[in-house]
Amino acid sequence: MLYFIQMSINSHMFLFSSNQIMTHKNHIGVEGKTHPIIIQVSLEEVLEQIEKLNVNRSPGPDGIHPRVLKELKWEIAELLSVVCNLSFKSASVPNDWKAANVTPIFKKGSRGDPGNYRPVSLTSVPGKLVETIVKNKIVKHVEEHNLLDKSQHGFCKGKSCLTNLLEFFEGVNRHADKGDPVDIVYLDFQKAFNKVPHQRLLCKLQGHGIRGKVLSWIENWLKDRKQRVGINGKFSDWRGVTSGVPQGSVLGPILFNLFINDLEEGVSSEVVKFADDTKLFRIIKTEADCEGLQEDLTKLSDWATKWQMKFNVGKCKVMHIGKNNPNYTYSMMGANLATTNQERDLGVIVDSALKTSTQSAVAVKKANRMLGIIRKGIENKTQNILLPLYKTMVRPHLEYCVQMWSPHLKKDILAVERVQKRAT
Repeated sequence: MLYFIQMSINSHMFLFSSNQIMTHKNHIGVEGKTHPIIIQVSLEEVLEQIEKLNVNRSPGPDGIHPRVLKELKWEIAELLSVVCNLSFKSASVPNDWKAANVTPIFKKGSRGDPGNYRPVSLTSVPGKLVETIVKNKIVKHVEEHNLLDKSQHGFCKGKSCLTNLLEFFEGVNRHADKGDPVDIVYLDFQKAFNKVPHQRLLCKLQGHGIRGKVLSWIENWLKDRKQRVGINGKFSDWRGVTSGVPQGSVLGPILFNLFINDLEEGVSSEVVKFADDTKLFRIIKTEADCEGLQEDLTKLSDWATKWQMKFNVGKCKVMHIGKNNPNYTYSMMGANLATTNQERDLGVIVDSALKTSTQSAVAVKKANRMLGIIRKGIENKTQNILLPLYKTMVRPHLEYCVQMWSPHLKKDILAVERVQKRAT
């Protein structure tokens, strides 16, 4: 039975790995840069990356544990720096660095549906170390030439879920406070990271000025990858991966960000992204405004078709805000979008009334549940034990993006304070 589940998940991910080779390079929408990225790895750089390794992380299929690298860094660093430089010089990646043990993380819905699991790849630790070096060079290049669109908040220095929410809803609230009706559209990519076509990704990277040996190295890193699904120490058969960037890899997020960097090109509505989580809003005063938002959705659909991505239209939602909202029906790819009065946005519950009571109640409920677990599971209730537990298990539920949903109604404030008093 366990083997059947493993193969089902692996096959499900493989179905979203069909990759069609581009016969020509499409216009990317980002002006190409000619500045070459040169990677020459020094011994000091390798030692620095080894020192940053988290020894509590799991090893990849090669079985090399990060603790081993850290304990033997002086014996390993020089050899590893030589391997890294040979890899970059030849634009060739060792096969062990291309293999991944995939751990399926359940999201929500039916546990029997493979589509309800997020595949997280456990790859070689030395391979991740080299990926980090490549990623740092690419990020430096992107920042120096200001290539990444400001709408992207995912995996960006100085940005987070909080900045995403604050920036987006500052605009929404500004218009709502004036009494202007606003429509928000939440978009959902279908298996976003797993569906990125490799040849189109390489085309995008070249358009961002990533060329030469670095581009060839990335192409080789993407090629001939394989994965197997592991559950409770049991593994499925190996399967080849022909598209997508591995979730759990170090290099994957920046590559994905560059791939969807021009997503909103030509879109007049306000767009904000966190990796693949995309949302947009527009003031809806007239029918022309509604048609403008519909036109933007059509442009986004066209972008997805052109770049072999796909929106999960069944999960895309529209939220109508304002008393005088015309409640226009929008569509994508021939299907009408569902409307919602409440949506979980990056872990924060948002409703069409723009009130925070629901999110506050959910945060308080989760915090109280954690307090109950601590009280039942911990016998020695001294301050030295309870305080760290409270800070790590309870307080995060009350503080996550609290700047966005900070309670202002007296009943919500008192509910939060009761959690604090219960903890003391």
